[in-house]
Amino acid sequence: PADVIGNAVRVMRIATGEEPDDVIDDGKDPAAKALGAKGGKKRAENMTPERRAEIARKAAKATWNGED
Repeated sequence: PADVIGNAVRVMRIATGEEPDDVIDDGKDPAAKALGAKGGKKRAENMTPERRAEIARKAAKATWNGED
C-alpha cells in the first residue's frame, strides 16, 4: 500500500498470519549467492598483508580522488 496506515495494517496481518508474506524471488541461484557472500573473506585470507594494503590504498585513492 502507498499509505502509511495501509502498510501498517498489512504488516500486522502478516505478523498475525492473516495474510501470507510474499517473498520476491530475485532470480539468483541460492548456492551462487552463498558462495559469493563468503568469497571476499576467503580471498582476503589468501592474500598477503602487503597485497591487502595495496588494494586498500587503491580503493581509498579512487574514493577520495574520484578515480575508477
